[in-house]
Amino acid sequence: MTDRSPVPRGSAAPRRRHLIDPHNPPPRTPARETTQVQRWVMSALSVTTILHLSVGLMLSTLFISDAHRTAQVGLNVIAAAFGVIAVASGFLIHQRSALTPWLAVGLLPGLVGLVLVLR
Repeated sequence: MTDRSPVPRGSAAPRRRHLIDPHNPPPRTPARETTQVQRWVMSALSVTTILHLSVGLMLSTLFISDAHRTAQVGLNVIAAAFGVIAVASGFLIHQRSALTPWLAVGLLPGLVGLVLVLR
C-alpha cells in the first residue's frame, strides 16, 4: 500500500488555504471603513423613519373632514417640516452642511398633501 500524500513523512502538513492560520491572522478591517458603514446605516434609518412620520401626517389629513381645513393645512405644513428635518438629518450624520438644495425634497410630503386636500 502506498501513501498518496505529497508531503514526506515526518514533516508538518501544509495548512489549507481556506483555514485561518493562527500564526498569521488576516488583516483587520480598518476602523474608518466600519465607521463609514455605520454612518450610512444610521442615516438610512433616520431618514426613512422621519419620512414615514412625515408621510403619516400627510395621510392623516385625508381622514379629517373638510370642515376643518385649517387643521388639514397645518398638518401638511408640519409634514413638510418633518420632511426637511429628515433630509437634513441625513446630511448632518455624514457631517456635511444641512443647508443644501436637497432640502426641497423634504417638502414633497407636505406639498403632495396640500394638493390632495385642496383639490
